[in-house]
Amino acid sequence: MCKVYIILPMNLESPGILIALRPFDEKNAIAHIFTREHGIMTGMLRGAIVAKTNKPLVGQIGIATWNARLDSALGVFHWDSERNLAAPIMINKQTLSYMNAAFDLLITMLPEREQYITLYDATIKMLSDLPRVQNPKQAYLDWEITLLGELGYALDLSHCSGCNKTTNLNYVSPKTGRAVCDDCATPYLNKLYKMPLTLDITLKFLEKICDNLGIQIPRTRKTALV
Repeated sequence: MCKVYIILPMNLESPGILIALRPFDEKNAIAHIFTREHGIMTGMLRGAIVAKTNKPLVGQIGIATWNARLDSALGVFHWDSERNLAAPIMINKQTLSYMNAAFDLLITMLPEREQYITLYDATIKMLSDLPRVQNPKQAYLDWEITLLGELGYALDLSHCSGCNKTTNLNYVSPKTGRAVCDDCATPYLNKLYKMPLTLDITLKFLEKICDNLGIQIPRTRKTALV
């Protein structure tokens, strides 16, 4: 008796953020969507280039439905946008640079189709905060700290890694990401990062992770307005 194998199409659905679009041909585009349930997903958005109404735009949030005949196939998105978080961000050069850096870091550093709910929620918060808070740099820095934690490099600045003191924590270890007090830091001043934590310091941690992965950190992160 012959066995009949039926290949069922893949169908995944989740809230998401449209974080990148690049033209595929005159009508269609390849989209990267950071979804809450399935992480980074890549697929075709048919008609995205020529759409007159409901045009897909980077920075939109909505519901993504991804379909493919095989799990390994590129797949096709159906995208129902709800609102565009990028619109108020794009009118300011600083906040735009942070959004671009964040989106490129997500695409570059996250494996596809792995769930990162904490990071997804932090990304929504960061995009919402950037155009309305007094210090958008801090909003973006908080997001990068979350990203580092999700990549296995959680920063612990609550107490000294050497003696557990909670005062005079003016340094951070580049190896462990943990705080170091003044007394414990004295023999290693040339090897430690000086607090407070800044985007220059988180960049060094991100570059270290990229080196370990054998990838290049996105240019947009290097040129972000720090």
